Amino acid sequence: MPPTRSPYVTDPADYWGGIDDAVRRAGLDSPVLALDLGALEHNIADLRARAGGVPIRVASKSLRVRSVIDDVLGRDGFAGVLAYDVAEAHWLATESGITDVLLGYPTVRRGALERLLADETACERVTLLIDDPAQLDIVDDVAAARRRPEVRIAIDLDASLRAAAGHVHVGVRRSPVHTVEQARSLARTVVARDGFRLVGAMSYEAQVAGVGNEVAGKFLTNTAVQTMQAVSMLELRRRRGKAIAALREVADLEFVNAGGTGSLEETAKDRAITDIAAGSGFFGGHLFDTYKHFRPAPALSFGLDVLRRPDDEIVTCAGGGWIASGPPGPDRLPKPVWPAGLQFIGTEAAGEVQTPLRGSAARSLTVGDRVWFRHTKSGEVCERSESVALIERDSGGRADVVEVVPTYRGEGKCFL
Repeated sequence: MPPTRSPYVTDPADYWGGIDDAVRRAGLDSPVLALDLGALEHNIADLRARAGGVPIRVASKSLRVRSVIDDVLGRDGFAGVLAYDVAEAHWLATESGITDVLLGYPTVRRGALERLLADETACERVTLLIDDPAQLDIVDDVAAARRRPEVRIAIDLDASLRAAAGHVHVGVRRSPVHTVEQARSLARTVVARDGFRLVGAMSYEAQVAGVGNEVAGKFLTNTAVQTMQAVSMLELRRRRGKAIAALREVADLEFVNAGGTGSLEETAKDRAITDIAAGSGFFGGHLFDTYKHFRPAPALSFGLDVLRRPDDEIVTCAGGGWIASGPPGPDRLPKPVWPAGLQFIGTEAAGEVQTPLRGSAARSLTVGDRVWFRHTKSGEVCERSESVALIERDSGGRADVVEVVPTYRGEGKCFL
C-alpha cells in the first residue's frame, strides 16, 4: 500500500515557521524542542491503523516524555510499556502507576535491582527480560528468593535471520536464544528456579522494523532489502510460532511482544504475538523518510539559534551535535529543515557546541534567527533538553505553545 503522508507539511515555511513564531512568542530560549500535537495525533491514529487491532506496547526509549507516555496509554489500542532500563521501569510502574512494564533488555545493575526487589508493587508490575540463566543468578545474588517477592520473567527470542547453516546472519546481535529447543530449555530453567515466574516472551525483528526499504536513488539496494525482509518475516513467523508453542507447554504466558514501528503490519500477521512495540513512530524522526509503506508526520523538531555568519552563505548555530546511535553515517545526523536549503559542511557536520550550515538560505539569516531540525531517532533528542513545548494550531492554522512539559531529563532522570 502507498505510504501515508502527513497533511501538516504541505508548506514547510508555514509548518516550521509557525512553530518558530509560537516558541518565540512564548519566550522560549534555544535549544528548544517542539511537539506539534496535531502531527502527534496523526501518528497515533496511523500506528493504531497499521497495527490492525493488535495492542501496541509503547517503547519508552523513543519518547522519554512521561506525560506523553501516560497520554498515549490512556487511549484505545495501546497497552503497557517497553522500558529500556530497570530503574526507568521501576519509576514508571510507581510514579505513573503503569501496571504492565516489560523491560526490553536484560539488566545486571545491582543497585537498581535491589531497589526494585524491595518494592512489592513494582515487582508485581515490572517484568524482567532474560536470555541467559546467569541473569537469574544476579537477581538471586542481589536478593535470595526467600527475601524478595516473586520476580516476573520474560524470555528474549532472537528474531534475526540466519542462513547458509548459520554462516549468514541478518539482524542484530542480541539474544542467543534462536532455536525452539533453546527457548524450551531456558523456559524449563526459569520455572525450575525458586522465586521466578515465566510470564512472557519478546522478540525484535530489527532487520525489518529498523531498516529503510525505499532509500532515494538506491533501487537495487531497496529491492534486495525488501526481498530480505519478506523472507525474514516468513521464516520468523514459522520459527517464532513454534517457539512460543513450546514455551506455552512449560508456562502460562501472559504476553508475547514483538516488532517495532517499521514492522507493524507484518508483525500483526503473526498469530503467536499478543502486542507490538512501537516508539519512534509517535514523534516521526527522519529515519522513516526511507520507508516505503508508511510515513509519519514530523511531530517533534528542535530549533537552534544562529550565533555567527562566517560567510555570506554560511551560518553557525549553537549546539546541534545530537547524533543518533547506530552505524556512523549521514543518516544519523539531524536534518536541517527550515529555512529550506541549508546543508551541513562536510568537514564539520553537526558539532558538539556549534554547527555550521551552508546554503543560499543563509543569506537571509541574521544573528539571533533560528534554524529548525528534525532528529533521526526520537528519544535520544529528548536527552538533550529538560522540556518540550507542546504546539497546538487553531482553525486558522496559527500555532501556539499550550504547555511546556518536562522530559525525563527535566524530571531529574538520566537512565542510560
